[in-house]
Amino acid sequence: MSPHPVVQAVIDLSAGAIGGTACVLSGQPFDTAKVKMQTFPTMYKGFVNCFISTYKQVGFRGLYHGTTPALMANIAENSVLFMCYGFCQQVVRNLAGIDSETKLSNVENALAGSFASVFSSLVLCPTELVKCRLQAMHEMEVSGKIAKGQNTVWSVVKGVLRSDGPLGMYQGLTSTLVREVPGYFFFFGGYEFSRSVFTSGGKSKDDLGVLPVVFSGGFGGACLWLSVYPIDCVKSRIQVLSMAGKQAGFLKTFTSIVKYEGIPALYSGLTPTMIRTFPANGALFLTYELSRKMMMKQFDT
Repeated sequence: MSPHPVVQAVIDLSAGAIGGTACVLSGQPFDTAKVKMQTFPTMYKGFVNCFISTYKQVGFRGLYHGTTPALMANIAENSVLFMCYGFCQQVVRNLAGIDSETKLSNVENALAGSFASVFSSLVLCPTELVKCRLQAMHEMEVSGKIAKGQNTVWSVVKGVLRSDGPLGMYQGLTSTLVREVPGYFFFFGGYEFSRSVFTSGGKSKDDLGVLPVVFSGGFGGACLWLSVYPIDCVKSRIQVLSMAGKQAGFLKTFTSIVKYEGIPALYSGLTPTMIRTFPANGALFLTYELSRKMMMKQFDT
């Protein structure tokens, strides 16, 4: 027996939260390197140099700066994302005029994921703003753009509220939406496509083992980042550099980077991002699928 829609939503939300936690714990150091290199592309020679420099400057804990807001961001984002993903799958079925029990195609699942990302962006933006600022705090202080002392979650939040008010927590929302909507089309599309390849022999997607699910999650993550990485770079710049004063919007920031730093600057930090995507997104989907399956079993007859 299928659970009540409200119960189904709670299951998807809970499984998304568990998956988001696993994603952060498995990939935070690489995400930190990504943000540092996106914001200060000329400060590091590569991601290995970024790792080593961060370790020498502030120790191993420097690679985990922003973990608390990262956990908040990923738990909030993935809870809402997967809860709305289930809801948006039903919306896609209604729009396509197909039965509610019919399995969606890979493209239809991708569209559902893209729709769901609009809702997850609203909870992601404020927490990611804090995360990015904490991750690049050392570089902002060294470059003289801000004074020292804003190195805790609460100090960053207070600084934003004091200078820009509550709406200041949504700096970078436009670029977040521009990144998330197409990005999650490729994310869920890539994940479902990869799972389809593993089930080409007639096996059900629900019966896939650990390695196929982990690989499919990583493949979906790679599709996301390769499709929208320059947008994420612009978002990080806006959210971090706005600490030093009012920052230009998405289009002005994008054109400024291309004009003065060149297109390669838009891809600074791509290497640690691609290294991170397989363990992090593999862990995300594996824990999501396993926890969701375990909770759904409670309603099997």
